[in-house]
Amino acid sequence: MALNRRDLLRAGVAFGVPAGVVTVVTGCQKADNSAPKEAEPNTGEPDNAADDTGDDEPKTGADDPKPPVAGGPINVYYLEIVTPEAEALCGQYSKIHGVTFSEPIANFGNARTAKLVGGGMIGIRGPMRDTETPVVRPYMLVDDIKSAVESAAKSGGKVAMPPMEIPEHGKFAIVIHGGIECGFWQTGE
Repeated sequence: MALNRRDLLRAGVAFGVPAGVVTVVTGCQKADNSAPKEAEPNTGEPDNAADDTGDDEPKTGADDPKPPVAGGPINVYYLEIVTPEAEALCGQYSKIHGVTFSEPIANFGNARTAKLVGGGMIGIRGPMRDTETPVVRPYMLVDDIKSAVESAAKSGGKVAMPPMEIPEHGKFAIVIHGGIECGFWQTGE
């Protein structure tokens, strides 16, 4: 009998990966080999502070989210984690990564958020209904969410959530393809 990820999650099994073994890159960045900076509290809101690195290269952050050009890297703008143990997971990530999660944000399904490298956010929340199962769902930044959803549907994806506005944050949508939930995010208009 083969076990899949959901079977393992239902049984409460988790896999640990030592720090530094897996790295998710959301854009081209210079390597920073300096000592780690002390974590700043995170309110879940975009940081509009000026960049004091002296580096003249353009930055793509929460205050200036620019979608990648065609053929460029994928930019994960929002990483959503749904779990019945949201508070415990926020506590775990806070201890491991030294971040502070926001209070629950109603427009994000009461997710508590923290910043991701590159300007995006991670949101951890509990299920919003009895039938919602644990999931990790990345939302990729796109120029035109309507076109992205249409393209995904033409490729065989099932639209689970058509484009929907989140005030002050843009639009999101969810498409399920091959059992994988894929999110799209468009900032601004």
